[in-house]
Amino acid sequence: MPAFTSRRALAALAALPLLALTATACGYGSDSDDDKNDKAQVQDGAKKLSADTVRIGYFPNLTHATALVGDQQGLFQKELGGTKASYNQFNAGPSEIEALNSGSIDIGWIGPSPAVNGFSASAGKDLRIVSGSASGGVDLVVNPKKIKSVKDVKGKKIATPQLGNTQDVAFLNWISEQGWKVDAQSGKGDVSVVRTDNKITPDAYRSGSIDGAWVPEPTASKLVSEGAKVLLDESTLWPDKKFVITNVVVSQKFLKAHPDVVAAVLRGSVKSNAFINDHPDEAKKAANAKLKELSGKALPAEQIDPAWKSIRFLDDPLADTLSAQADHAVKAGLLEKPLLKGIYDLGPLNKVLKASGKAPVSAAGLGSE
Repeated sequence: MPAFTSRRALAALAALPLLALTATACGYGSDSDDDKNDKAQVQDGAKKLSADTVRIGYFPNLTHATALVGDQQGLFQKELGGTKASYNQFNAGPSEIEALNSGSIDIGWIGPSPAVNGFSASAGKDLRIVSGSASGGVDLVVNPKKIKSVKDVKGKKIATPQLGNTQDVAFLNWISEQGWKVDAQSGKGDVSVVRTDNKITPDAYRSGSIDGAWVPEPTASKLVSEGAKVLLDESTLWPDKKFVITNVVVSQKFLKAHPDVVAAVLRGSVKSNAFINDHPDEAKKAANAKLKELSGKALPAEQIDPAWKSIRFLDDPLADTLSAQADHAVKAGLLEKPLLKGIYDLGPLNKVLKASGKAPVSAAGLGSE
């Protein structure tokens, strides 16, 4: 998942728009093949909105299932009418922020950490969070032969996806709450925090180079299928067991120029979440079909079934938990205190929710109004 940057990296992030075109050439984002899905095609005679195309970014993982399902089922394209939905997939939050800042994409599904980074680095000028998408789906999974209780984590090697990313910050905060000490930058201390790409974490677990991992789905379930056990579900650490794991962000420039297009994408997002919650088995199949299309391989039942159950799909951005996550990064020494006022613009979403007969959601005092 995307990362809270260090103090030095935060300053550097402001220059990312200048680097984005180069990064695109390196292939950090990939275009999906819309021709494989008839539901995603613009229908003949459909009325075009104020833009010819909207470029949508998301990750090919289950915490972004709102986008996976909305893409697979053609829900975004249906709302967009004659405006074409073009999709790009990303494997890391910073690269998606680069694409958003450079104008390579217009709107995207992304974790809370890069949203905070992108907003802070641009002094609040580049993006807005316009919706929530998902909560949960993160576990501390461990080798049961080495770790049988929380106290056994001390002295062990535990993986997180990336220095300063959302799970890394959460794990560092949890370590601190146990009374243990770890240097956030090096990962050395009472627990060895090993930053490991989610793609290779299962291999690292099998080889014994790590004793567990604090990771999102489906990596957690992949580790369980390798014999690991869930020691802690992160949702149990949050009020009502809810914390933001995925938001929808949009370029402020695009939001100002094309509010009707943003509203259409938000209608698609709300309908995608409703479909997921009303038809969970069918939605799970749709998400897995899209994953297979993008990666060439679907997730087996023993991985996708428990992973799917651990994630809650909702339109509420859970703004108060975003503030808490930012505070945890500051506490760990990975982020200077950010000014988050104005990071949310939930007006368009609340109009969509009202039209659907649903209650409005709150920006927890961090709205742009």
